Amino acid sequence: MYNLAIIGAGPAGIFTALEIQKIKPEWKIIIIEKGSRIEKRTCLLREGYQKCPRCKKCGLLCGWGGGGAFSDGKLTLTPDVGGHLLDYMDRVHVNEIIKYTDDLYLKFGATNVVYGNDRSLSVDIERAATLAELKLVHSPVRHLGTERSLHVLKAMQDFLDKKVTILTDVQACDLIVENEQIKGFTLSNGDKIEAQYVVVAPGREGADWLAKEFARNKIGMVNNAVDVGVRVELPAAVMEPITDKLYESKLVYHSPTFGDEVRTFCMNPHGEVVMENYNGISTVNGHSYANKKTQNTNFALLVSKKFTEPFKEPIAYGQHIARLANMLSGGVLVQRFGDLLDGRRSTPERIKASTLTPTLTCATPGDLSLVLPYRQLLSIIEMLYALDKIAPGVASRYTLLYGVEVKFYSARVKLTNNLETQGVKNMFCIGDGAGVTRGLIQASASGVLAARTIASRG
Repeated sequence: MYNLAIIGAGPAGIFTALEIQKIKPEWKIIIIEKGSRIEKRTCLLREGYQKCPRCKKCGLLCGWGGGGAFSDGKLTLTPDVGGHLLDYMDRVHVNEIIKYTDDLYLKFGATNVVYGNDRSLSVDIERAATLAELKLVHSPVRHLGTERSLHVLKAMQDFLDKKVTILTDVQACDLIVENEQIKGFTLSNGDKIEAQYVVVAPGREGADWLAKEFARNKIGMVNNAVDVGVRVELPAAVMEPITDKLYESKLVYHSPTFGDEVRTFCMNPHGEVVMENYNGISTVNGHSYANKKTQNTNFALLVSKKFTEPFKEPIAYGQHIARLANMLSGGVLVQRFGDLLDGRRSTPERIKASTLTPTLTCATPGDLSLVLPYRQLLSIIEMLYALDKIAPGVASRYTLLYGVEVKFYSARVKLTNNLETQGVKNMFCIGDGAGVTRGLIQASASGVLAARTIASRG
């Protein structure tokens, strides 16, 4: 019998454990993670394989540190992007908990450098954005880099190893709910975990499991906006007037044709495009390192669309679009922007003849118009032309578009302001997989908030 059981060892689960053991050092705490310990996590693509083997458990997404372990490690230090914590707390409280969480990252080895704090550096960028009908969201960013992220998360793992029980390579299966109260859950190895409190933090990779398990237990969920789009790759020099000042720019646009919101996400100066595997579905993402540089910059363009009733399967919708890309390419599609505009598929010869060398070499040249819905595709094209006004060269015919990028945080659990599941006592749902957050810092902060609430009841 544990005082607290945590499902998922991503940032949300890790920070829950860090905070609860600090307040309640005598408690019995267990963390369940279906992936491996951080030192055992591998990705065959990163080790030289030419094609993603679609491992049963994607090493980029599963394991200690979650999807954030191999990410570029950007901590966005503002409540305005990266999640929905402002829906549960006032701005002063959110800022305080983000500051507290950021200090914990520093304690475990995060870099002291923060980009975007000096508003004077962004005056010209903001003016140009306004003239292009773009909104620049001010977002100070602490950039760890992929290699430093691993170091920080390894330090957290080593620290918690001495404080709590950590079970890896085993998956949580069935939640045990009795009389509207959580009692524990079963594991894939047949064991049962009993706990007074349970924190569900499965990350984006576990969002589908969470949605299905909550439906089985008739636990309420609502739809977030569905975020579907592409990853853009272009010469780093094109974005340097912006990235040299802000590192990552958060730009929001409302497409003139449909009025849908399109936003930049996860900008990686001098980074690389990577493939991820969500339970057999290949999607695309981007990373950047602190000390290893490429000649390219990449970022996502995501179209956010809120669907109305009777639509209730936002995750399945995103999976369907990703599967179309997989069907046509065997993995991830890549297309030159000029080819998209000309209504023709890209070919290996056209990609090779470009001025830009792709960093994701296993992507298959093809035609994104056969995959993305017209509404999303046109919104992305309109956004690229708007970005070209503030960074000439974005809408070059050689700019590469990889598809698709989907964010599986579109199903959101109904929660109290303390992140406790409505209708099930003592169960808390946090992080990206629960639809509460969509980034490292707010996911981590949601763990701190849940831990404090649980500790206050003990």
